[in-house]
Amino acid sequence: MRTILRAALLCLLLPACRPDQIEHLSNTKELAVEAENWQVKRIMPADLLRATRWGGDSLTNTADRELRRILAEKLQEGGVAAALPYCRPATFPRVDSVAKILQGSLSWVSPRPRNPAHRANLTPQELVPTDTTRRVARLSAEEFTYQRPVVLNDALCLRCHGTVGQDIKPADYALIKQQYPQDQATGYKMGDAMGVWRVNLKRAGVAELYTMKTRKIMKKRKPLF
Repeated sequence: MRTILRAALLCLLLPACRPDQIEHLSNTKELAVEAENWQVKRIMPADLLRATRWGGDSLTNTADRELRRILAEKLQEGGVAAALPYCRPATFPRVDSVAKILQGSLSWVSPRPRNPAHRANLTPQELVPTDTTRRVARLSAEEFTYQRPVVLNDALCLRCHGTVGQDIKPADYALIKQQYPQDQATGYKMGDAMGVWRVNLKRAGVAELYTMKTRKIMKKRKPLF
């Protein structure tokens, strides 16, 4: 009798365990990747310096693009007189937005500045005529710095920073001198390093950027049908 009962019970249980009635998770790989992303990971000093470079590149590239775009618009609208007040990339909304996300600040310094407040003594090694040179450093436990040359690689810039009487009209230079009496930012030619971009970044912003840049993202799978 006991054997018969066991057999009957087994017959009742087996239909409930058929493979076609079990619900399988279709995104187990994605869930595993997401779980790994949420794990607390130790960020090494070299990782923070790598993220400092990423953040500096992002902020200065944004500043470069916005500066060229806005100055081109203003020069077309009203020449040097219209463009002169806009040669301040750190104040542009898009640049400021990126700086806030990265918890950083941007400046442009030069040994021959237009504004004397932007003067800095720079070594020849800092003024190599290529914008691919990067310098990153950790100043303290909470502060990182990034620097790269500002290279004149757009002919539009010569209208304000080239040679007076050749690239810069005398009337335009009179406007420049009126606003910047101590101007030294002329006499440049294409390919010259005019100064350097400097970026200061906080550790929290650098660490967050490293975490996001190294986060694994699953590619969407194509549907089977």
